[in-house]
Amino acid sequence: MTLHRWGKVLSVSDESSDFRIEQASLKDNGDYHCSGFKNGCCSYSSNMINIEVQELFPRPVLTASLSPTVSGKSVTLTCKTQLPPLRSDVKLWFRFFKDDHMLQLGLESSLKISTLTTRSRDPPYYWCEAQRGSSGVCKQSQKSQLRVQIPVSRPVLTLSPHGAPVPEGHTVTLTCKAESGSFPILYQFLREEVVIQKMEPTRGMKSVMSLRAEHSGNYYCTADNGLGAQRSLPVYLAVTVPVSRPVLTLSPRGALVPEGHTVTLSCKAERGSPRILYKFYHENISLGSRSVLSAGGVSLRVTVTVQDSGNYFCTADNGFGPQRSEAKSLSVKVPVSRPVLTVRTPRAQVVEGEVVELYCGAWKGSPPILYRFYHEDNALGSSRVYSRRGASFKLPLSAEHSGKYACEADNGLGARRSETVSLDVKVPASLPVLTVRTPRAQAVEGDVVELRCEAQRGSPPILYRFYREDVPLESSSAPSGGGTSFYLSLTTEHSGNYSCEADNGLGAQRSEVVPLSVIVPASHPTLTLRAPGAQAKVGDMVELRCEAQRGSPPIWYWFYHEDVPLGNSSAPSGGGASLNLSLTAEHSGNYSCEADNGLGARRSEAVPLSMSGLTRSRSGPIATGVTGGLFSTLGFGVVALLLYCRLPRKAGGRPTSDPSRSPADSDVREPVYHNAPAWLELQPVYSNVNPKGGEVVYSEVRRIPQGSKPAANSDSVLGLLRTHLPSHGQAASHRPSDPPGSSVIYSQVKVACPSAYVAPQS
Repeated sequence: MTLHRWGKVLSVSDESSDFRIEQASLKDNGDYHCSGFKNGCCSYSSNMINIEVQELFPRPVLTASLSPTVSGKSVTLTCKTQLPPLRSDVKLWFRFFKDDHMLQLGLESSLKISTLTTRSRDPPYYWCEAQRGSSGVCKQSQKSQLRVQIPVSRPVLTLSPHGAPVPEGHTVTLTCKAESGSFPILYQFLREEVVIQKMEPTRGMKSVMSLRAEHSGNYYCTADNGLGAQRSLPVYLAVTVPVSRPVLTLSPRGALVPEGHTVTLSCKAERGSPRILYKFYHENISLGSRSVLSAGGVSLRVTVTVQDSGNYFCTADNGFGPQRSEAKSLSVKVPVSRPVLTVRTPRAQVVEGEVVELYCGAWKGSPPILYRFYHEDNALGSSRVYSRRGASFKLPLSAEHSGKYACEADNGLGARRSETVSLDVKVPASLPVLTVRTPRAQAVEGDVVELRCEAQRGSPPILYRFYREDVPLESSSAPSGGGTSFYLSLTTEHSGNYSCEADNGLGAQRSEVVPLSVIVPASHPTLTLRAPGAQAKVGDMVELRCEAQRGSPPIWYWFYHEDVPLGNSSAPSGGGASLNLSLTAEHSGNYSCEADNGLGARRSEAVPLSMSGLTRSRSGPIATGVTGGLFSTLGFGVVALLLYCRLPRKAGGRPTSDPSRSPADSDVREPVYHNAPAWLELQPVYSNVNPKGGEVVYSEVRRIPQGSKPAANSDSVLGLLRTHLPSHGQAASHRPSDPPGSSVIYSQVKVACPSAYVAPQS
């Protein structure tokens, strides 16, 4: 058996196939395989495996807590290495060495030592070892020396030449030196805390500069070798400079100064060594002098009057001869007084459209003066005046110009505002608008209409007058403006042209004409039946004439027979209308008509029509006597009343009860009846009587005795009436106009059903 690593033979064995590596190290890494032969005839080779031995810990590194190390201070040496995570339980031993002398042995990986207080010509070497146990892997760090540095001492600054002030333009040498300290040392030179030069370590510790005036001041130097900078004591250097030409300034700035104000005169020379003596002059007259020991100049305060106007200058002298400033001019002016605003109007009352003049004047103030005009703090215009006169501003007036006005005067020394002046611009009343407000589309007699008159513009109060056909009706005032109203309860006489007038004292204005047409509702019409003879007969042509005495045209008329429409006719210009009817047996009965001009239909009272030669009821021939028809009507009145109380009737497509008619003026209608008894003995006297009682159906029925009438018939009639209307009748006495021998059959019949039904009257 032969063992190979990377193709090289490691061992040959005849008896065992095992090979042991007691202390694996990095040199044992490689690819391994084995080979062999059997009985000298056959050879074999195994598979290959790779062995990689990992490092237990790397070579340690020795570090110091301070680098570089400062002389006299302690430093900690650390031997740094790292075990792998899987072998963290392994204990390492550490040894620290100084040159060939061991300083410490143990499990601690750090060592604290004290450095040398002085620099050594041959500094020692330090190194460390890390070992596993007492006989395991041992590794050693590199050897290194500790560099020990000495801090720099406080430097000393010297100037050459030194002592007396140095004139401007001369040269001075600055030298800075520290007696001890590790090299290299960096030197810096400062003047009044400002670094003026840095010296490289190789260039030494001296600085040479040519002096200027600004070089005067305290000088310092610093030395630094990285262990902390040290600063020298200050050394003052004085550079003597002749005074420059001073500059005079006036405060407040500008040529204009108000009288009584204080003016500050300042004189300053930008260059010059102290002490400097300053003097002030007004037109070559000395105002005073002041001496200063430092730069910055001096000031002089003067309270000025008008006489102080003129030229000013100053001088400066530090022993090299006085220098004079340029002259400054000062103009003392009088501030403007409070102006007075005057409004000049063409008349006492200001009216829109006129032009007013606003005049603003100040009695005191140095010109030029700028005048500004304001309306409610809104600028209107301005004018600059170069004399002591005031300024004017012309303003065409409108309604918006009412309010408070003021003006300002300003001559550069502060603006002054006048007191306010109020201006009330009157606006004439505009052409008013008349509006007629009716409760409906058409003005109807009895309605209350509102006549509204209003002018869109005009100063209050406004007086309004109303006219009909130029005849005054009413007047009313609107103290706060706006319009006013006048109410009118309409009659037919109120139709006509209306207008109104608006007047606020600046001229009356008349509105346009508004026509008003008052519509009159149609009155209850009267129905008249005109036959060819005294007695209507079948075949006659009867004219039904319907006419309403009042009502605005056009009027439509409808004709009814027993509430059944017969026809209609129009009266475009008013008046009545007629309907011709050729009589047949069915035409007996009650006739009525309606008049309507769009304001509600009105029904006439019913007029009965009887024809001679009819002796039977309507179920057969028509009764020839009106008496039979009348009493048949009364006999069946109760049934008709009950039906009318519950069932609506239609006439021409409209309900019988018309809400436009009051109960007192209800239409007179008779109920529909059939099978009237033929009581030919009675000849009734009847007429369209309307006692204006809303609940009365029949106002009066009386009989006139005939020579040979059967008494039973009259008793039957009375019995019939009393039987059917026992609770509504009231007996009445004879009237003087009744025919001799006539008697009242029944006086009144009242309706007990709701007011929606209006019973007929005859």
